[in-house]
Amino acid sequence: MTPKTLKIALAVSVALNVFAVAGAVTYGVNRDRIERKIEDQRRPGREGPLAEVLTDLDPAVRQRVRAALRESALAARPDFEAARAARRQAIDIAGQPTLDVARVETLLEQSRAAEMRGRTRLENGAVAVLATLTPEERKALTPILQRKGDARRAIVHHGERNGRQRDDRPSR
Repeated sequence: MTPKTLKIALAVSVALNVFAVAGAVTYGVNRDRIERKIEDQRRPGREGPLAEVLTDLDPAVRQRVRAALRESALAARPDFEAARAARRQAIDIAGQPTLDVARVETLLEQSRAAEMRGRTRLENGAVAVLATLTPEERKALTPILQRKGDARRAIVHHGERNGRQRDDRPSR
């Protein structure tokens, strides 16, 4: 082999080794993070405000409350789906070359009404669950009656009142 061929082979070998080392380092650094994400996806249930509120309950009560709230949510699902469908339809009509104001307003009204029906089902289900609990359990679960935007703030504040500190990490 000529010296020129050896230099080219050495350069290619070094480049491949640098690439392999970089890949191994990247794999090692990101493996734990990726495994955590996979575990989080496989974990049953959702994390969030409801999960934080339920952590203080007895496991048997927690399961009963989850089941009842899930049943309420499933009963309300068709209302929320109808609300989204009506709103999508209103958006489609509003984007047409000629605007049918009456039709868009009617669809938006139907959307709001369906959303309120769904919210009413959810809230009535939550109140029914609260009626089955002890006063201490009810007090711990009161944040479930907060509207979605206020729920995180209420739970954090509720936790501080009970002498615990919630972490202020942003939700995923």
